[in-house]
Amino acid sequence: MLDMQQKIKIFKALGNETRFLIFKNIFTGGYVCSIDKKNPKVKVNPHATCVSTIAEHFEYSLPTISKHLQLLREAGIIKMQKKANKIYIEPNIETIRELGGCFTNLVENFENNRELFFDDVVLK
Repeated sequence: MLDMQQKIKIFKALGNETRFLIFKNIFTGGYVCSIDKKNPKVKVNPHATCVSTIAEHFEYSLPTISKHLQLLREAGIIKMQKKANKIYIEPNIETIRELGGCFTNLVENFENNRELFFDDVVLK
């Protein structure tokens, strides 16, 4: 279960436009990494991508992209795994699902208790 500090870390990580775009494209499958054909023993999730593929889409250096990815990983919304000479990245679905559940709970609580807060107030 995500604690308050972990949620804050996620929002801080996604608060940067570059990190948000990187995450969005990882999550939606916007990057496709070619598996190293020289090493067919390397098996990765077919939905994973690699750092070098992501870096090709930005005007930043590979170390800068790696730093952004590290912050997304520390926030817990992506997973990174080294295989052979590449680092593969995929979304951390469990964390994202849990974060989505937090919003669902907030909305349900708000809707169920709306009259407690806005009994005589009309908002437009």
